[in-house]
Amino acid sequence: MFKGLRTAIYQVSDIDKAKAWYARVLGFAPYFDQPYYVGFNVGGYELGMQPDAPSKTAVENVVAYWGVENAQSALDHLLAAGATAKAMVTDVGEGIKVATVVDPFGNVFGIIENPHFKAS
Repeated sequence: MFKGLRTAIYQVSDIDKAKAWYARVLGFAPYFDQPYYVGFNVGGYELGMQPDAPSKTAVENVVAYWGVENAQSALDHLLAAGATAKAMVTDVGEGIKVATVVDPFGNVFGIIENPHFKAS
């Protein structure tokens, strides 16, 4: 029935600024670009953005973790681009490393280096 995660959507107050920031962070332009939704294809998964006034407090009951080759260099890249550190790189066991940042639009953005996970 379920085919796996397809899309993580972030609410942003300024979709044009968010599109530019994520294009710079990811290193490529979105594949879908409309005023009501912007979508990036990140290794076969979608990082989407919708224009919306963010709440005063970030919603943190769900965090999407984006796969990276090297968690520390990915964290350094995000911080250099203007993200704020939330949780520094932590080895959570068996060589799996995670970290989270808050993007300039108030969304929690997770990264994971997982040598055991292979996308099908």
